[in-house]
Parts: sequence; C-alpha cells; structure tokens
Amino acid sequence: MRKAAWLITALAVCASGCATTGLTAEGRVVRAKNKVLPALVHIRPVKEVYTGGTKEEMVVVGSGSIITPDGYVVTNEHVAGASKSVRCVLYDKDEVEADVVGTDRYTDLAVLKLKTDRKDLPCVKFGVSKTLEPGQTVLALGSPLGLARSVSMGIVSVTDRYLGDSDDLVSPFNNWIQTDAAINQGNSGGPLVNLKGEMVGVNARKIRAGENVGFAIPGDIAKEVVDQIIANGRVKRSWLGINLQEMMGKTDDPSQKGVIIGDVDPLSPAFDAQVKPGDILLHIDGEATNARFEEEIPRVNKLIADLPIGNEVTLHIKRGDEEIDIKTKTAEKADLKGEEVDFPAWNFTAAEVTPAIMRRAQLPTLAGVYVLGVQVGGIAANAQLSEGDIIFRVDNEEVPSMAAFKQIYEKRVQAKQRLVLLDVRRGALGRFVLLKMEPEHAPQQSNKGKPAEGPSHDE
Repeated sequence: MRKAAWLITALAVCASGCATTGLTAEGRVVRAKNKVLPALVHIRPVKEVYTGGTKEEMVVVGSGSIITPDGYVVTNEHVAGASKSVRCVLYDKDEVEADVVGTDRYTDLAVLKLKTDRKDLPCVKFGVSKTLEPGQTVLALGSPLGLARSVSMGIVSVTDRYLGDSDDLVSPFNNWIQTDAAINQGNSGGPLVNLKGEMVGVNARKIRAGENVGFAIPGDIAKEVVDQIIANGRVKRSWLGINLQEMMGKTDDPSQKGVIIGDVDPLSPAFDAQVKPGDILLHIDGEATNARFEEEIPRVNKLIADLPIGNEVTLHIKRGDEEIDIKTKTAEKADLKGEEVDFPAWNFTAAEVTPAIMRRAQLPTLAGVYVLGVQVGGIAANAQLSEGDIIFRVDNEEVPSMAAFKQIYEKRVQAKQRLVLLDVRRGALGRFVLLKMEPEHAPQQSNKGKPAEGPSHDE
C-alpha cells in the first residue's frame, strides 16, 4: 500500500514537471542537445611527440566546448598539450586557428583561445557537478573516432569514482564522474551535459577493455582550473611533499580519523620539518584531513594544494600514541612533466628531471637530463646511450638543468666537436659514454610531419 502511494506521488510529480515544461523526456534531451551543440568544437592539434629518439609531428582528433562569447575553449591537456598548432572546426563549419592559453596536467585540462574577431560565439555554461546524483540522465558530445557533432546518452553511474594514476593520466585532486554515455577516442575534451544543457563534466577517458564505461572530470573542478588558466596562464598549487594513503591500509578501526603519510619527498618542506612515513595526519591548520577510503584522498590533496604558497602551516600529527604539532612552510608544486627537447645532431631526445623522475631514479637532486629515447643507428645509440640514462656531466662540465644542457649542446655542435664525453647514471651505476661524430654516423631521416594516430589515451 505504501509502495503504491509512493508510485502515485512520483507519477504526479513527473506529470506536473512535464506539464510545466511542456516537454516529454525525449523533448528534454533534444532541448539540451540543441542548447550545447552550437558551442561544440572539433579540434585537430598538430602535436610534437618524442619517440625513437626523434621529435615527430602527429595530427590527433579531440573535442572541446566554447565557454565565452569571445572564443575561449576548454578541452583536455592530452588533446591540446605540446601542440605546435591547433585547428578548430566550429558548429557552422568555420575553421579557426587557436592558441593554447595554458594547460594543467594534474587535472588533464587545457584552455584554447580561438583566433577570431567574433564576440558573439555560442557558448556553454558550467553546471554544478556536486549536485549530480547516480541515475541522472547525461549527454556526452564530441567527435568520437573523428565523427564530429556526435551525441550519446546515458546516466551517471557514480559521482566519485577513484581511479588512481594510470595510463599517464593522473588525478590527485579529483575523483571522476562515471557514466555509461558512450565516450570513445575523439570524445576527449567534449562536454558531459545535464538535461538543462549545462556542462557538468569534461569527457576525458574510458576503460579500454569495457563497453559504455566512461569518465569525465567534474565541472566544478574544471571551472576552477579554467578560470585560473585564463587569468594566469597556469594553475599554481601548494606542495608539502607528502604522499597519502587511506586509513584502511593501516587499521580496521572505523573510529580512527586522519590519513596516513605513506611517503615523504626528501627535497620537500615536510621532510625538512621531520614529518615521517607512517605518521597520521589529523588536521592542517585545524581542518580535518580524514580519508578512511581511497576516494577521500583527492579532497585532502586539494586541501593542501589550495593553501597559500610560502605560508607557514601547522600539521597536527599522530605518531604512535602521541599527538604533536609540526610547523612547516608550503612550496609551489612543480609541473608534472618537464620540458622535452630533441638533440638531432646527437640522435637522441631528453627531458628535464622532474621530482617524479628524481624519486623513481633515487637521485639526490634535480640536476641532469633524462634520456627519453635514442635513434636506432645514430651517434648516441652507437655509443650505447640508452633510454632512461641520466646525463650529469658533459666533458666534465656539470649539467644543473635542461637549459644548461641545451647551451652545452649548442656550443659543441657549433664548434663541430668530434668527440663528446657524457657522464651518465644508469640505474644505481655510473658510466661514461663517448659520442663520436663520424661521417658514417650522420643522423637518419625521420618521419617528421607524417600524420599519425593520436596517443592511445586520447579518448
């Protein structure tokens, strides 16, 4: 009887809503689609990629949304990042070049600015993603498999899916909106839309082995990042140098508050303040940092990221049976990925040593450059330089940074120096690599400029 009464009430509410709007369920879907489709952008970036020891160019396909009448566009970093040029096709078939205003690898977001004098472009508005509920109908728009102006429909499955870091796509500051609206390669950067025609997410990834399991960056996070990129060209975040782990990994006591400090970066403010792995972080400046489950960790990471850079903060920590306060200062969080550079005269490519590379290679500092790839049959390969090597010195001259290495390289190339001695680290071992500039070891021709399929995570 109670169930029947509930059903009658629900039908009455639905009937009232339909009467108010004058639209059927199908009509609401069409209305939302029509509201957003004119702001949809088909994006074709020409990206510079470093593979096989050379720099090459490839054309990829992605999607985006115009968010201001004067032509700012939001898309994914993995679509528009490291682009030599970006060409956009608008809904009215107008083809427009775009500049990359800025990118943020930590949220996989990028902002473009269309090179147009138009000030009346159709645009989509951000909705409030935190009010989404499982079961709510959503539309995914974009260019799946290059098919522009495509629309798929589904429901929100989960609003706080935790995926960790995989496929070179990290998400330390947000969980994901999971939906069964089809998201395929080429949908990346397109809008996830509610039935009001508001963008509540930015489509970003899928599970390769699954069907109709896609993920979008929450619109609330996207709007915050986009606003900062438009204002500053990038996103600034605070950093303490601690990696966090959910409390379930240490105790089965549900009453235990806080979050576990799993690791401390040796070059971080937390390390200098003598924060230790295994400590339980209870509060930061009085704000609770509870993360019993892994999906609660991004909230704590974002709490740290949003702290003022360079300010003193108080960490309230439980160490064993004792609770202590530790004061430290925040530093600015470094970019996730360093500059990548091609050194064609020596037939290899290299990247800056980032904190992530430093930790992985157990390096004492950020000095040196990291070898990304070595061209087969080239000078570096013949000298047995290998991917993953870290170059610390050239002819006994220190390499403190990528900028310094580029100067060292240019000086020797211009001088046509025949022999160059590299001091490298390979794993835990040091070794010398002698580059020989012999005529028979001239650089090979690459496939530079040849179109290719986009990266596998351009979904």
